Amino acid sequence: MDTSAIERRLHQLEDLEAIRALKARYLACCDAKDPAGMRACFADGPVRIDYGAVGTFDRADPLVEVFRQVGCHDYMVEMHHGSNPRIEFTSPDHARGRWSLHYQLINTRENTLTQLGGGYEDEYRKTPQGWKITATKFVVTSTLVLKLDAAAVNALVIGHMPPPPGEARKVG
Repeated sequence: MDTSAIERRLHQLEDLEAIRALKARYLACCDAKDPAGMRACFADGPVRIDYGAVGTFDRADPLVEVFRQVGCHDYMVEMHHGSNPRIEFTSPDHARGRWSLHYQLINTRENTLTQLGGGYEDEYRKTPQGWKITATKFVVTSTLVLKLDAAAVNALVIGHMPPPPGEARKVG
């Protein structure tokens, strides 16, 4: 094997790890309630973001503002656990990836526990500042919402998809 082939493979491995680190940083910033860090994970300019009930966005800044208003509260205790990355390069400076996500939210103000399962479909571009997210879509595949009470735990939502915003799907 010639040196240039080894160098190409090494660069691709480094890029693969950089993309994994980017997604890990994004998820950690969500949990840490770090809007600036979250924003830094996205490319500047037009992007495609589809987070279902949270909204669709053509730039990262409006998503970050929703995050600030809705998610950046002490009573929102979140955990984003990304796994099973499947990343493929479409060119030396572009890649796409699919990730599984287990999300948990303990809302201490509402005394609820929400768990979502689903998957991210992402696109990435290598920029002078490193790899950035240029498109992302999250698809929910399972939902569980529990009302936590000292006397009982009640299931409010059990199913594949979350109910529309502001509407709980009763069970039982």
